[in-house]
Amino acid sequence: MKAVILAGGLGKRLRPFTKSVPKPMLPVGEKSVLEIQIERLNQAGFKEIILATNYKTEMFKAHFKDKEYKGTKITI
Repeated sequence: MKAVILAGGLGKRLRPFTKSVPKPMLPVGEKSVLEIQIERLNQAGFKEIILATNYKTEMFKAHFKDKEYKGTKITI
């Protein structure tokens, strides 16, 4: 199965935190919101996740650079 995560917002309501980090990559405890979502989708059987980004796309690419994340392929 495939999933799409919309991760392209500016996160204006969370500024100043989102000036340097996109909202989905903000930490909640030890992991980012996005990592938690990816883990849950993986546990549910999704093998490919497409991240629809706009704001700070390069940061997403650097973090997920064409690799599988615990058995789930990430496409940006």
